[in-house]
Amino acid sequence: MSDAADHSSLPYRPGVGLMLFNPQGLVFTAKRIDTERDAWQMPQGGIDEGETPHQAAFRELKEEIGTDRAEIVGESAGWLNYDLPHDLVGKVWKGRFRGQTQKWFALRYTGRDCDIDIRTEHPEFCDWRWSRFDHLLDLIVPFKRDLYRAVIAEFTPIARELAVSAAHR
Repeated sequence: MSDAADHSSLPYRPGVGLMLFNPQGLVFTAKRIDTERDAWQMPQGGIDEGETPHQAAFRELKEEIGTDRAEIVGESAGWLNYDLPHDLVGKVWKGRFRGQTQKWFALRYTGRDCDIDIRTEHPEFCDWRWSRFDHLLDLIVPFKRDLYRAVIAEFTPIARELAVSAAHR
C-alpha cells in the first residue's frame, strides 16, 4: 500500500483503552518498549474473539501491568478511533488495520504499587509512573492525541470526583 487512499479502506481493530486512577487521582502511564521515542501511553489492547470489552479491559490490565486489581468507574459513551501513521500501517497488526476503534474505561486502582509488574510474559513497557491527569496530552505520541483529548474530556468529571475524594482522605 503506497498512499493514504489505500489505508482508508482498511478496517479499524476493535480494542479497549484504560484510564487507571490511583487513590491520589493520578493516572497510570507507561513507556513503550518498542520505540526509540519517549512514547508513553495508558494501557490498551485488542478485544479477542468472543470477548466483551469489559473482559478485554481486565485481561489487558493483567497482561500489560501484571495486575487487574481495579474496578470500573466509568465507560466512554461510544467508540473512539485513531489512525496509525502511514509508515506504521503496513508494520503493525500484520498490515490488516488502519488503526483502532476503542471502548475506553475509567478504573479505580484497588491494588498497591508493588502489585504492578510490567515485566509480564510479553512486556510492552519499559517504565511506568503515576501521571497528573492534566499532563496526559504532553506524554502521548502525536497520532493518538485527538483520541486522548476526547477521552480526557469525557472522563474529566470522574477525575474531578476522584481528586475531591483523595483530598478528603
